[in-house]
Amino acid sequence: MSKDFLDKLFVKARSHNNWKNKDVDEKTLKDLYNLVKNCPTSANSEPMRIIFLKSKESKERIKSHLSEGNVEKTMTAPVIAIIAYDSKFYDLLPKLFPHNPGMKKVLSNPPAKAEITAFRNSTLQGGYFMLAARALGLDVGPMSGFDNAGVDKEFFSDGRYKSNFLCNLGYGDETKLLDRLPRLEFSEVCEIL
Repeated sequence: MSKDFLDKLFVKARSHNNWKNKDVDEKTLKDLYNLVKNCPTSANSEPMRIIFLKSKESKERIKSHLSEGNVEKTMTAPVIAIIAYDSKFYDLLPKLFPHNPGMKKVLSNPPAKAEITAFRNSTLQGGYFMLAARALGLDVGPMSGFDNAGVDKEFFSDGRYKSNFLCNLGYGDETKLLDRLPRLEFSEVCEIL
């Protein structure tokens, strides 16, 4: 793997707040999902659900649910992805994990276990989502500064899906990036036993 590719995914990866006026086409969004769907989750559960907001009308629906400091960078992004999870993901386990029919019961009971599994694995898939977006040449701006309950009511009124985080997508304006913030060193956060 080339150093340039690793830099793109990790070393030089940034959260973008400013965007070039360049469209992200539907094919790119489909390619993005088709990369992510192949990444591992618990019992192949794939609980992540995504709504891509591209139209002005769809973006207006989320605007009032954004924290004040996130409005401009979100509304100017070519795409806003609502990364959510299916709280009843286990209903699809007979299709996704056919060699073990009992897994549906294992992951759906108790309900708190299902909720934790859905949230954890959709978060994991969200990480894959950002890496896949960068691999496809997109920039990302993930955030949690929004009213989850409001977004859920607006976009997931039946209550089955629940928002996890938002991820702005597009082509970032490199000229408006802030200096990179400090990072913790290996010795500060890791231990080898």
